[in-house]
Parts: sequence; C-alpha cells; structure tokens
Amino acid sequence: MAKTPAAMVQAGDREVRVSSPDRVIYEATERTPEVTKLMVAEYVVAVGDGLMRALGERPTALERWPSGVREGFRLATGPRDNDAEGFYQKRVPKGAPDYLEAVEITFPSGRTAEEICPTEIAVPVWCAQMGTLTFHPWPVRRPDVDHPDELRIDFDPQPGTTFADAVRVAGVARELLEELGMVGHPKTSGNRGVHVYVRIEPRWEFTDVRHAAIAFGRELARRDDQVTTAWWKEERGERIFIDYNQNNRDRTIASAYSLRPQPGAPVSTPMTWSELAGVTDPRDFNLFTVPTGWPTATPGRASTTGRTHSSRCSTCGTSRSPTARASSTTRRTTPRCRASRPGCSRARRSPSTGTSRATGSRGPDPGPRSVDPSVRYWRTVSRPGPGLSLSLPLPPISLSLPLPPFRRSRPGPPLSTSLPLPPTRRSLPGPPTSLSLPGPP
Repeated sequence: MAKTPAAMVQAGDREVRVSSPDRVIYEATERTPEVTKLMVAEYVVAVGDGLMRALGERPTALERWPSGVREGFRLATGPRDNDAEGFYQKRVPKGAPDYLEAVEITFPSGRTAEEICPTEIAVPVWCAQMGTLTFHPWPVRRPDVDHPDELRIDFDPQPGTTFADAVRVAGVARELLEELGMVGHPKTSGNRGVHVYVRIEPRWEFTDVRHAAIAFGRELARRDDQVTTAWWKEERGERIFIDYNQNNRDRTIASAYSLRPQPGAPVSTPMTWSELAGVTDPRDFNLFTVPTGWPTATPGRASTTGRTHSSRCSTCGTSRSPTARASSTTRRTTPRCRASRPGCSRARRSPSTGTSRATGSRGPDPGPRSVDPSVRYWRTVSRPGPGLSLSLPLPPISLSLPLPPFRRSRPGPPLSTSLPLPPTRRSLPGPPTSLSLPGPP
C-alpha cells in the first residue's frame, strides 16, 4: 500500500509539514470517532490563541506518544524505561526548526538543559507532528525561570472518590482564595481531577510557593474532611489529595487546551467557576467539542468565552469542522446562528422577550451572562496584577502552620540507636601499636 503523502498545516504565518497524517492516534470510542495525527495538528491550530496564552514564553516539556494511545500503552517512568510507548521530552529534540526558541532551565540536581519555549503557534504544531499530545509548561516565564508566577493547586481524586468530589472541593478552595483576596482560575485536568491556577508576583522561589501550597491544602483539610495532604497513599483514604509537590522545581501540570492520553481525546479545558460547577462528565470536553464550541450536553455556552473558532454555528451542525482541511484552518469567533434551527442554543434571541427564536429539547436561550473574572486569565496575556500577589496570604498561611511530616510519619518499626557500633581499631586483631619505632637520626 502506498504511503500517504505528508500534509501541510497552516500555523500562523508558517506552514508545518505533518508526516503520516492518517496515522490513528486515538481509536474510536462509543462517544468519539477515531483521531488521526493530522487532526491533532489541526486541533492545536484551532485552539491556538488559548494554548499560546498557556505556553507563551514558558519552558515547556513535551509528553510524546508517537505511536498513539491504545489500551495497555504506558508512559515511561524514567530515561531507561525503553519499553514504554509514551515519554517526556525535556530537552529540545534534534531536528527542531530554526524558528523554535529555547530557554535554559535548571533541574533540582543542578544540571541544566535547553527546553522548548513556545513563542508562536507553529512551535506547538511542530511538536504535534513529533507525537506530542500534552504540553507541560513550567510556572515561570523566560525572563526569570527561578521565580514562579503561578501557584498551582492540583485536586487529585483518590480511589473511592469522583470528579464531582474534586469539583465540590475546588469550590471550597475558591471560597478560601476569596477570603485571602486572591483569584483562582479553574480547568479540568482532562481526566478525573481539577486544576486551579493562582497568579502571583514572581518574587518567591519554588520552595516558598510549595510551602504556600502545603499551608493552603492544610487549611482546606481543616475546613473539609474530604480533603487530605497526606503524602503516603495508604494514609489518604477516600479523599481529594491536594498535590502540593506540583509546585516543586521541574514539576509541571498539563497545560490548558492540552490533549490527554486517554480514550476519546479528552482536553484539559479552562472554564469559569459557574461552568465547572455544571460539568458532570469531563470527557464531554474533547478534541471535537472544545474547538467548535461547548458540548451539546451543556447548553447556553456563549461565544464570550473566546473559546470557539469555527466560521459558522457549531451547535446546529452548520459549522465547518476544524479538521476538514489543514490548509483552510483558521481561527474565527463563532457568530450566533442565523438559521434559527430548532434546538440550537446559538439562535438569535427575540429583542422583545430575550428568549430564543428556536425552541426544542434544549429549552430557551439563557440570555447574556456576566463573564466570570477567571475568563480574563485565558483571554488576556497573563501578568501579575493587584490582588493576585502572594504577599497577602503568605505570612498568615505558610508561617503559622507546621510543615508536612517527613519520612518519620511512614508506618514502620521505630528507629533505634541501640544497635552496636562498629569496633574501633583497637579491637581489631593485629600487632600492638607502639611509639618506639625508630625515627630519623
């Protein structure tokens, strides 16, 4: 069988070559059709504005799955794990294009590396050509890679808990953040968890930000008995674990708009707090639904969020798929539906009643809604601003609470100092020592 020729994907002002465009990356599921390598590259273009706000000027590690995602495939646990299908790429790959820029970062060991630093959408598209599904940006920017500008709170559901539990606990975290005068920006993890980002001034080191995350998690655990910061898994129980170590140096979280290596091509999707509260199944947000609008199971999504890119109404079926042709992929805001098709939530509202002209199973259009402040995080270039500084909550949180227990908290036999010490030299067999050795004349 003849090999499929490479395709060219328009990414900003550049064309990016995609080899083996028909390679299946995600197999079809009962919810979604199969996803090819070309479709992944075109998805990256379709969400380019939001993705670049998440990656721009940040050192970014790549999670690569060159052969795609299948049941039984796994992610490598280290550089010597050569049998895994997925792996992390923390250094600039060989053969990178000349427009790809890099930044030097320092690992906890003290070693340094040149890591990808996306500055234009063509860079993530080229990474998709190399098999990248998930982007892992550092919480720093290129001008200062040693001082984070984000506090990242990871709500990790433990066995026996669900996504709904993580959403509820994230709501408690929102209340605490508001008490501290801070703003949290939520997103789905793309799997079972929830991530909340808090913009901070880049004045603290990684250790300080980690301590703030520990203190924040402990305060949540004090307020809600379904929250834990216990490091050892056997101590967590059926609770939501606040993974404070995601704020360590060289620890990263999947970026907003990143695909995840799970069946159905789910996406780590940023949203408002009110939208997050209404999500029942994070799998609804995937490669097919995120670029062309919100899932049909969640009515009333207006284009004010800036996350729709098709040239027509995406809800009633008149939109052009972002994966139709690589050369024609563009980013446009979706207008309201002019067809007034039954059941379309984007149909024009009647000026007199404020209700949708189209009626159907989805009900009336909820009308214009106020935009949650968190939307601004994803729509504008992120910069520290008033009220988003760790200088407010850091002293009362991180200094008034104890640090987490260390290895001594792990179950096991008590340490003992009653073990015999090694024998001294005098107890070793051999000739007696003497000071009567002949010296120099």
